[in-house]
Amino acid sequence: MFIRDDVLENYYNFLKGRDVLSIRNFSGEFIRRDVVDMILLQQALKIGGFNMEFDYAPGRLNFRNTRMLEEGKLLLSFDSYWLQDAKLLSEDLYISEPVIRKGEYHAAIYASPKHPTIFNVSTIEDLRKHTAVSTPKWKTDWATLQALNLKELIHEDEWVSQAKMVSLRLVDFIMMPFTSEGSNTYHLESIKLQHIPNTALLLNDSRHFVVSKKHPLGNEAFTSLNKGLTVLRKENRITSAYKEAGFLIDTTNIKVLNAQ
Repeated sequence: MFIRDDVLENYYNFLKGRDVLSIRNFSGEFIRRDVVDMILLQQALKIGGFNMEFDYAPGRLNFRNTRMLEEGKLLLSFDSYWLQDAKLLSEDLYISEPVIRKGEYHAAIYASPKHPTIFNVSTIEDLRKHTAVSTPKWKTDWATLQALNLKELIHEDEWVSQAKMVSLRLVDFIMMPFTSEGSNTYHLESIKLQHIPNTALLLNDSRHFVVSKKHPLGNEAFTSLNKGLTVLRKENRITSAYKEAGFLIDTTNIKVLNAQ
């Protein structure tokens, strides 16, 4: 199984040698949405009766992975998909029950710490005066930003390039996940971004695991996966995992600028 190298590194650092099936607490250093996905998927498969073991290999292969799934060369994706994206592939892929349900997913708004005006944003009208960057390859993200009627929405496919553009103030803001770290800043080499406090944007879609219909083990894995996810959902282990990871947030004291 190919896993993006930075995700795999965080996965191993979070586990610290522990059995992945034993994980119940998802708080702590190195946790992120992709890592929660990996752990919950393996737990669901095991609970559902699928006993195959996986070997992981690092690689930046996101779009290639999708092609391999469609061709039956890859059994499943350890990274969940937006439903909008998964539906386009439904001829070749099974789509699991949701792990993040519609209405649960909120993104933080990040900008350069040196931006002169954007940290005063408190309404959707304020935000519309600014520019954002994303890619139409992420259909839910792109549709969310398009619906805001921003000053301009810039198309850039590579995430690091997006972040650099915002850090250099070539673009005003970018959407990024909330985290459990409690920090409102993001640093990666020369990139410096800061979260606009007490604000969020709703990405009104659900996230699902996908399994190849053409892989010899596809049907077996998909059946086991949904059985396991049903058990995890009944035990509230899915929601609590994403909340402990800081990914699902309590919006009581946060203004969701594009709330339905």
